[in-house]
Amino acid sequence: MGQKVNPIGFRVGITEDWKSKWFAPKSAYGEFLIEDVQVRQHIDEKLNRRPPYAGVSDVLIERTREEVTVTLKTARPGLVIGPKGAELDKLREELEDLIRRKIAPIKVIEVKNPDLNPQLIAEAIAEQLKKRASFRRVMKQRLEATMAAGAKGIRIQISGRLGGAEIARSEKATLGSVPLTTLQADVGYGYAVACTTYGTIGIKVWVYRGMKGEEVLDTDVRVGGPLRRIRR
Repeated sequence: MGQKVNPIGFRVGITEDWKSKWFAPKSAYGEFLIEDVQVRQHIDEKLNRRPPYAGVSDVLIERTREEVTVTLKTARPGLVIGPKGAELDKLREELEDLIRRKIAPIKVIEVKNPDLNPQLIAEAIAEQLKKRASFRRVMKQRLEATMAAGAKGIRIQISGRLGGAEIARSEKATLGSVPLTTLQADVGYGYAVACTTYGTIGIKVWVYRGMKGEEVLDTDVRVGGPLRRIRR
């Protein structure tokens, strides 16, 4: 009773696409899976966990027989690319050393509206909690900012020793509607951990952006491209 399913995993293959696209025989499947995890962990450690924070929300991986293609979705593409693409080339070399395979030039997609991206919202809340901000005020600010950005609903859940209390508890806040069981609903999900001096605090964020098939604002646009409306 009361168990929640991951909204992205719930919709994969129906309205959501896979984040890793490749086919492997049984003998190579485990190796490829571990490589994908290593690539994602390395990118997260390099770009999200140390300054300057690049705000990478998604890492998409595709494989062919010859090479691996990595696509990054980020709120701050300038930091990821660097002057004349130097940082991107450096990251590609590091990933090639890590998995010992040829990696195609890394693609970067800009997240135009970070207030509609649940992963970036969760990371922002985690950063503020590390700075000892009031969790209730932080939640309220994020709820209002996301609704102002055009979302139809948002839910935030924070769990842990909130405010340094002796006992762990959970706090939830919701604004608008979040239809978790509707498969056609465009519900994004993000999760982050704030490592504070009195313990870790987990942050979960659900953002409802409208129904698939309706005209919605596309938040992921290639660098330099205009913000456009699309039909899904």
